[in-house]
Amino acid sequence: MTALDPRAPLVLDTRELGRRPGSERHVDLKVPAPADLGIEVLSVPEGSQVELDLRLEAVMEGVLVTGTAFAVLEGECVRCLEPIKDEAEVDIQELYVYNDSRDGRDTGPEGEDDETSRTEGDLIDLEPVLRDAVVLALPFQPMCQDDCPGLCPECGVRLADEPGHDHGDKVDPRWAGLTELKQDPSN
Repeated sequence: MTALDPRAPLVLDTRELGRRPGSERHVDLKVPAPADLGIEVLSVPEGSQVELDLRLEAVMEGVLVTGTAFAVLEGECVRCLEPIKDEAEVDIQELYVYNDSRDGRDTGPEGEDDETSRTEGDLIDLEPVLRDAVVLALPFQPMCQDDCPGLCPECGVRLADEPGHDHGDKVDPRWAGLTELKQDPSN
């Protein structure tokens, strides 16, 4: 396990909280967004401000973190490729189990898997929890509006800008020869 940097923006020190169950601390943070916070077509721009309103509570097993995160999203519509600016407010709730290790052996509760969030000394890392909360809250296919008509499949014009856009009656290329016979005045 790598040591956490206590100066990292999403690493919190729980030393003031102590290990007395029931003690709690309220934390308001404004931190820069980490890289790749989102999905391919919609994400929180790296370095933009993420506001965290958190409550840290000592419980028997560790530190329970609950609260909300607020961030601005940028991306593009999956139908018409227009830029999208939106806001996300996500709930965060995670239990960081105390990691009491002596001589490198974990003495935590039996049967826990690798997905369990743990404290490192008195430090907790919020980045994985924030990343999971934001990514899971994002729409799978973000659109600029609910009824976005998209782009014309033939010429690529944005159909929301030109609602009456039409290329006329198209003739199936397999029947094009018959159309020519019909229009030939010699027949």
